Amino acid sequence: MLIRGTRAIQALKGIAILIVVSAIASLAKLETLSWLLQRFWTWGVVAFIILFAPELKSALAQMGRTSGILGISGNVKDERECIQIVVETVERLSEMRAGALIIMARQATLDTFIESGVPMNSDVSRELLLTIFYPETELHDGAVIIRNGRIVAAACTLPLSQSEEWESSLGTRHRAAIGLTEETDAIAIVVSEETGAISMAVEGKITRYLNPQTLNSILIDYLVKSANVHKSSEEVNANDTQATR
Repeated sequence: MLIRGTRAIQALKGIAILIVVSAIASLAKLETLSWLLQRFWTWGVVAFIILFAPELKSALAQMGRTSGILGISGNVKDERECIQIVVETVERLSEMRAGALIIMARQATLDTFIESGVPMNSDVSRELLLTIFYPETELHDGAVIIRNGRIVAAACTLPLSQSEEWESSLGTRHRAAIGLTEETDAIAIVVSEETGAISMAVEGKITRYLNPQTLNSILIDYLVKSANVHKSSEEVNANDTQATR
């Protein structure tokens, strides 16, 4: 369930109980209780949306996933080339101590976050990424989002993690990387402008002080190997469905 483990699930349990009570009150013709419950439903829904907006936002982001792998492309060679370009760029940015935040989309479409930035729809290239994150450009403060082997947007705004688990020394880019990966299955790569350290966030967890070789291996595991396993599973399911017809 998309909101399992959140405060919202407890509230939903309470609402379910109230629905049962409402049904009993209606059947038993308890007019006073029915009147009170009607007033609750009038304002309760609005209050629920306001109080649990973060959980609902996260659930909607998860629902935005598509059935296919959107990470980079359908071609293993193209996927590996894209990863290599990103890693080489990150290594250079680290040497320059130029802050950067690069998002690699997987199944989640990330449309909401893409719309917050500047549309690009460009091939992934080392030169373009270095230009975007050059400190003097207007696009360097936001995130670059890569989907289907293309840079779809730059200067994108991402949600900041509100978790108290992370140390206060983490900057805005790191918290944005964690925040996005808490809500979606995307992978976020961060270069610190203070130290040049390379970090990667996935599933709401961040790994810091990576070297380019390790980053390359991790990205291949997540974006190539796991994607191919998922694709093979979908093909098997499709064949099984056709066989039963």
